[in-house]
Amino acid sequence: MDTMLDVRHLSVHFGRRYVLRDLSFSVQRGTSLAILGPNGAGKTMLFRSLVGATPFDGTVRWAAGTRIGYVPQKLDLDRDIPITGLDFLTARIALARGTRADVSRVLTLVGITPDVADQPISVLSGGQFQRLLLAFALVGDPNALLLDEPTTGVDEPGQEHINKLLSILQHDHALTVLFISHELTVVSRYATNVLCLSRGIACFGPPRTVLTPDLLRDMYSTDVHYHVHDHADDR
Repeated sequence: MDTMLDVRHLSVHFGRRYVLRDLSFSVQRGTSLAILGPNGAGKTMLFRSLVGATPFDGTVRWAAGTRIGYVPQKLDLDRDIPITGLDFLTARIALARGTRADVSRVLTLVGITPDVADQPISVLSGGQFQRLLLAFALVGDPNALLLDEPTTGVDEPGQEHINKLLSILQHDHALTVLFISHELTVVSRYATNVLCLSRGIACFGPPRTVLTPDLLRDMYSTDVHYHVHDHADDR
């Protein structure tokens, strides 16, 4: 595997307050990286730095030919706007200079049927709307996906569906996936590596190595327990 993303000595600060300090890690092509940490640890700010939306010190180097799809935690979109899922994707296709065939392709990838996509976004369930956002991010055929808490506001069955879908997309389409999550069981099940952020301290490595009781206690200031999933591939 070759390196898809190389981050060296990345720092983000506002005046004298550092959100991220001297952060270095790399992500190999076709793998998945989970970013963990308590609220305020700088997880979303890291993503904003990686896509060039926030000024930073240090180096962020994506491999040549990288195409990024990004699903933010909060989308500045009023779901009461009278547009359908198809309208939403068609607008994205127009910006990407794609075709109607691209709409059908991304809807098929995320498992949204045409009749669901033709409904107003206001009536979509949390899980359906998150899959629509994922379809939006897949327009343009990205080879790297950044997902900021992709199952927020989704019920438990919907969360499981989205997590399995992301795993399938990663493996079947050779995607490199970076995702922010608070679900330790999900991280242990789907992530190749974990980046833990807390109080200016970072820890990087495979889930079984990094997610120790002592580190989790230090990171969250309380005892944390989670279920370790033993199946390598349960698609």
